Amino acid sequence: MYVQGKRIKERIPGLPEAQGSKGSAENGHDRTIQLLTIGESTIAGVGVDTHQDGFTGTLARTIADTLPCNVRWRVYAKSGYTADRVREKLIPLVEETHVDLIVIGIGGNDAFKLRSPGKWKRDVTELLKALRLRFPSPPIVFINMPPVKAFPAFTSLMKASIGNLVEILGEELEELIKDWPGVHYYALKLNLKDWISRMNIEAEPSEFFSDGVHPSKLTYQIWAKDMAQFILSRSVLSSQDGTGS
Repeated sequence: MYVQGKRIKERIPGLPEAQGSKGSAENGHDRTIQLLTIGESTIAGVGVDTHQDGFTGTLARTIADTLPCNVRWRVYAKSGYTADRVREKLIPLVEETHVDLIVIGIGGNDAFKLRSPGKWKRDVTELLKALRLRFPSPPIVFINMPPVKAFPAFTSLMKASIGNLVEILGEELEELIKDWPGVHYYALKLNLKDWISRMNIEAEPSEFFSDGVHPSKLTYQIWAKDMAQFILSRSVLSSQDGTGS
């Protein structure tokens, strides 16, 4: 599996992260929500040119249009980061003092590096502690684990081994957050056929990936819209005063 992974890494071009780490979705309303997105390559927007076209920009626009409200957003993410690296390297960079919603996307790299479930739980726990020290009250939402079993670039062995580990880490995360009030996880396992059917999309499976591993623009936007509906269905923003700075 190590050899296969090395060969795949050599074949896949190194795509840059998205540009424009902050922005807003304005609707002219009195209520404004401050959104932070934090995590690995999915949040970093590898595969699209700008965050406006990627996960964060789409998430902000969908929330803004549905509530309705204004959403100011900021991205803190780095491709290749595991949960412990996110805590050590990204959380200290956060400049905001008031936040209404934190959305986190991690887990793929922890699975690629074969992190054990025990280490994963410890690292996520420390990440949550670090965030709660900075922001005691806003809701924290973890997005779905990446659909590793659908990665076109992966071999059958890698899809099975790493894909199963990603799902195990997701199950551990679902159990872990039960002890954390105000923390949510969208535990639905991502399935391309489900997306195509449920969201009425006309697309081939290959169109969901930019390089065989990272999401395409289509995937980022579908994923973000689905996450927005999860967030809104849980009413996690209903208790926020929406006075984001």
